[in-house]
Amino acid sequence: MKNSGPGPREKGKDLLQIRNLHVEGFSDERWHPIVRGIDLTLKRGEVLGLIGESGAGKSTIGLAAMGYAKPGCRITQGSILFDGIDLLAVSETVRRRLRGSRIAYVAQSAAASFNPAHRLLEQTVETAVAHGIASREEANRSAVDLYRRLQLPDPETIGFRYPHQVSGGQLQRAMTAMAMACRPDLIVFDEPTTALDVTTQVEVLASIRNIVEEFNTAAIYVTHDLAVVAQMAHRIMVLRDGLTVEEAETRQMLAAPAQEYTKTLWAVRKLAKPEVAAEEYLLTIDHVTAAYARTVKVLQDVCIKVPRERTVAVVGESGSGKSTLARVVTGLLPSLSGSISFAGQPLSKSLKMRPKEVLRRIQMIYQTPDNALNPRQTVEDIIARPLEFYLGFSGAQRDRRIGELMHMVEMSEAYLDRLPAELSGGQKQRVCIARALAADPDLIICDEITSALDQIVQEEILKLLMRLQKDFGMSYLFITHDIATVRAIADEIVVMHQGKVVEQGMKSEVLTPPHPAYTERLLSSVPEMDPDWLTTLLARRKI
Repeated sequence: MKNSGPGPREKGKDLLQIRNLHVEGFSDERWHPIVRGIDLTLKRGEVLGLIGESGAGKSTIGLAAMGYAKPGCRITQGSILFDGIDLLAVSETVRRRLRGSRIAYVAQSAAASFNPAHRLLEQTVETAVAHGIASREEANRSAVDLYRRLQLPDPETIGFRYPHQVSGGQLQRAMTAMAMACRPDLIVFDEPTTALDVTTQVEVLASIRNIVEEFNTAAIYVTHDLAVVAQMAHRIMVLRDGLTVEEAETRQMLAAPAQEYTKTLWAVRKLAKPEVAAEEYLLTIDHVTAAYARTVKVLQDVCIKVPRERTVAVVGESGSGKSTLARVVTGLLPSLSGSISFAGQPLSKSLKMRPKEVLRRIQMIYQTPDNALNPRQTVEDIIARPLEFYLGFSGAQRDRRIGELMHMVEMSEAYLDRLPAELSGGQKQRVCIARALAADPDLIICDEITSALDQIVQEEILKLLMRLQKDFGMSYLFITHDIATVRAIADEIVVMHQGKVVEQGMKSEVLTPPHPAYTERLLSSVPEMDPDWLTTLLARRKI
């Protein structure tokens, strides 16, 4: 394969220089500042971590490094020099030639980034062939080599699968292969492991780190998790409201952060709810087995009890059956065998057979509010629907209750006339919580509801849920792959693996050694504030 760059890559030379960058976004019929005077230098072979809460400007800066501003945004000031090329001064044609060939981008959601109608191999080699960097045959051979280096299973044949035929972690690695196909000088990684479980995250982080080091590629790694970026970055820049809070070498940043704000970025890891033992059970799942297409078993002989006014966290990696369990409890997927009782009464297997009153008492909050909220409905319409459907509220009674619900989720009524696109990720999730509360439920199933949120917003949402539980006595079945979240909110823990319950008990029991082998693997995969953590873990596992 031809080298896409103009010459040999000399490690340590400046590759990217951003000076006095200003970016604005358009909303509420006017332009607002997003990035305000950022300076950034990146050397060849260096990885720079950009960290901060939602709205800090991380992704905007990452895209600007490609000379790109997403729709609704504009670069108003500053300079962006990539290998001596002023990206803001050259034509769009020149910028397009650089993107994909010498500058690549890996998005947060691989599932949303791949074309579901084309095989992985076709999409991996497309850019290299289109830019004339390699022939189709050369690109195909290179793609297989990248699949192997990224530790994808069956590298010779996995490229013939469609995106839906591989796991989330495999798809994220395939996207990294796509980005590396042209051997770019710079890759922008935009939250590439946020939605992955901890065991899969370890594999993806190791693969990304190894291939970036092997090809001496410079990278900007955007994330909200300081423990994750510590494994990847040589330097870390902390951002807030479009400004630099502080910047330092990774080890120095972790050992002695200069600013108090930086310390708040791992706040969820310090949040811990005291556990309370069960007194009475609300939901009993008794020897339930479930399958898709009645042949592929996803749950096998699962037994779980959820106490009243308590939180049971269900943890496990992707494919363990956590979300399928939620579908069975809600009646979206009828079980093959076993039974479920709710408030002492048998629960019909099918959603269609359940009375409206039972539907009201069991509500669900989904992982991705962007998919769960109707983009054409205002916040008021979204919250009003369950009030009208389940409780028959209308007029002044409905409006008063909507105001009370907004107060419960700590949002101003000024947001009622806004569409979901006009809200932040945390605000959208609060609207989802308000919608669930509107039905006045006894049980809320929370399916990975904080996985896509930054650490500060996660802490806010978890504290909100704990306060609501205390005030209104609800039970939570909290599905997650994040052990820090489990420590923060759970009373009891259920560990699942390949559709079976591996271990369950009070939080203190499950999190205290000795552990079954799978639980030990899960707990040991939680990133720590130590830049040597990933290296040590991989050596211990001989990966």
